[in-house]
Amino acid sequence: MPRNQLRVDPASAAPLWSQIEEGLRRLVASGALAPGAVVPSVRDLARDLRVNPATVSKAYQRLTDAGVLEVRRGDGTYVSAAPPALPRAERARALREGAMRYASLAATFGIPRDESVDELRAAWTELGRGRKGETS
Repeated sequence: MPRNQLRVDPASAAPLWSQIEEGLRRLVASGALAPGAVVPSVRDLARDLRVNPATVSKAYQRLTDAGVLEVRRGDGTYVSAAPPALPRAERARALREGAMRYASLAATFGIPRDESVDELRAAWTELGRGRKGETS
């Protein structure tokens, strides 16, 4: 896993396990963690992030249950070879929830709609760079 690309913020309202889960999802989606790539052991990542190993274990378990990661007994944890397929309705629901969180955050900060849409486009561009192997 690329060093220093996964961080947690203990001051954030989001639970640490959720920050780890979302961070790994982002790394997989961007291509920074390719299918079949090994991910750090629970202990190694916990040490690097300075969190309890149970926190990392919870994030890994959720990602494994979602099909993003796969555990090979005795060998380690890897990014799944194929992304999980979500039913269209579930995918739409998850996107709608994420969009609502994003829109609420932008509105809380008083960010105009056009500016928040620009930031969303920039995020897509950044994800695209990761897929091409570029660094930001």
